[in-house]
Amino acid sequence: MAATPTLRQPRGNQILSALPRKDFAQLRPQLEPVTLGLKEIIYEPNTPIPYIYFPNSGVTSILTTMKNGKAVEVGLVGKEGMLGLPVFLGTDRSSGQSFSQVPGESLRLAADAFRAAIQQSRALVDLLHRYTQALFTQVSQSAACNSLHLIEKRCCRWLLMTQERVEADEFVLTQDLLAVMLGARRASVAEVAGKLQDAGLIRYRRGRMRILNRPGLEAATCECYGVIRTEYERLLPYLTPDGAS
Repeated sequence: MAATPTLRQPRGNQILSALPRKDFAQLRPQLEPVTLGLKEIIYEPNTPIPYIYFPNSGVTSILTTMKNGKAVEVGLVGKEGMLGLPVFLGTDRSSGQSFSQVPGESLRLAADAFRAAIQQSRALVDLLHRYTQALFTQVSQSAACNSLHLIEKRCCRWLLMTQERVEADEFVLTQDLLAVMLGARRASVAEVAGKLQDAGLIRYRRGRMRILNRPGLEAATCECYGVIRTEYERLLPYLTPDGAS
């Protein structure tokens, strides 16, 4: 994790961008810009969370891992959100793991400094309450989706949500990683990716995914994508990630 030298009120992270200038000015001296690399671990299960992360770019995943080592994504976070929500909710750790899925830049804040900040900034608390509800909707809807919907529709939902947060049509993605995100076998993921590619919706090669036809993906996905996006728009209209063009 590499530090970067400059810091100003970010246009990237939308929670920090939505803060009044005075509230951000109080946080600014304690925020550290960092670069999160591919598959970099942000926090581990059942261990104290030392830092809160506010992504400016890239995508991070929250995973649940079973005793047999199998894991599945339960939450997706980009510049619309933050990592370390258990600290906001009054604890110091999570049962899940979080790692950087698409490399990017973040601002991190020591957990103790974050606890002090939420005592001082009502605006930050209000934003985080709304974000918590939006993320809860994402997690619960994704759980239902993974149980009830075909892998092709789930894959389309995941690609749409990732593209929104990356704000680019192309991003790094291996089939192994996508299999973890969807809780599916790699062979099943390869078959689905092939179908989407044959339909002209994506191009996938050498670990890079390119979205060719976003409207086509939206037509091919399930209702869960719309439910999640609508909830973000309802709760946090100024935080909703825009679809890439």
